[in-house]
Amino acid sequence: MISVLVANDSALVRRLVTGILNDTPDIRVVGTAINGKQAIEKADELKPDLITLDVEMPIMDGLTAMRELRHRHPSLPVIMFSTLTERGAAVTLDALAAGASDYVTKPSGAGSLTQSLDSVASQLIPRVRALAARGRRAAARRPLAAPRPATPASTTPVRSRGPLQVIAIGSSTGGPDALSKVLGSLPERPRVPIVIVQHMPTVFTAMLARRLDQLGPATVVEASDNQPVLPGTVYIAPGGRHLEVHRRGTGTFTRLHDGEPENFSRPSVDVLFRSVAATYPGSALAVILTGMGHDGRDGSAAISATGSAVVAQDEPTSVVWGMPGAVTEAGIANVVLPLEEIGRYLGQALHAGQSPRSAALATMEGRRT
Repeated sequence: MISVLVANDSALVRRLVTGILNDTPDIRVVGTAINGKQAIEKADELKPDLITLDVEMPIMDGLTAMRELRHRHPSLPVIMFSTLTERGAAVTLDALAAGASDYVTKPSGAGSLTQSLDSVASQLIPRVRALAARGRRAAARRPLAAPRPATPASTTPVRSRGPLQVIAIGSSTGGPDALSKVLGSLPERPRVPIVIVQHMPTVFTAMLARRLDQLGPATVVEASDNQPVLPGTVYIAPGGRHLEVHRRGTGTFTRLHDGEPENFSRPSVDVLFRSVAATYPGSALAVILTGMGHDGRDGSAAISATGSAVVAQDEPTSVVWGMPGAVTEAGIANVVLPLEEIGRYLGQALHAGQSPRSAALATMEGRRT
């Protein structure tokens, strides 16, 4: 049974969230809190498997409480409740940077109560299950135990058909922090474009792009339709729209569209990756970072089939090893790396004249020595 502490200053929201969770057979709410200070006290007392934490609360807000919770309970999963506003996005991204595991968005107010409950339940329950399972595994590890080393999924040498022309990244739960670490660790302005799908709603992706733009040598933008895809620029799919790349004449351009969600997601990693496979056959590098589900698995297979390399984040450093785990377990990943090593790997791949699969082989050889 998964035990949850619900922290929210609204009695109505506490009651609704508690009802949603208690109606789920494997989840039980063991306590509630009306502000951040009380949430910290009850976390110490009740030792729940997971906390839901509202962003805006009196006495101590969610962000302040998040920082203190992470200090006291390093492995305790925390899900933030956020509004679909620019302020809500900003505070939520601050909370994610402070160690929050994920977030759900509050209903906008439009629609019926049933629709609102369904929206919260569809976001919240899968996250509670995935994050609580990960939190229990982390808590069970001995503090002094050496982490399991990441190992390449395959050591079969494969030649690339051409030099690296694009990097494509897919991420979801835990992705904003992972993207910050990867892009922030790039040693120089990338000589190729980078295209990214991060599962996030509208407003959030624009805010994320602005923040990532401040971290490293690359220019980071939220993608717009029919935009030239240029070296040194990172394009993040906007919330609610699929992102693709396509050739036109001698150039490559973005394409945004409102097609059906894939893997319950729009934008979808698979949609982007299929277009990358078609546009840059044998000359792409796919990176699958932390996230729930298996979005990106089939797209990674398409990229790999053209002769390009696929890198997956390892399980110990993933907030949720759903997406990278699906790629790894399917035998698609050429190399599986801890998050802190992925930036260095990209630096090797971006080295002038080096092909994406050559970089994968060099990384695997370096990890053996």
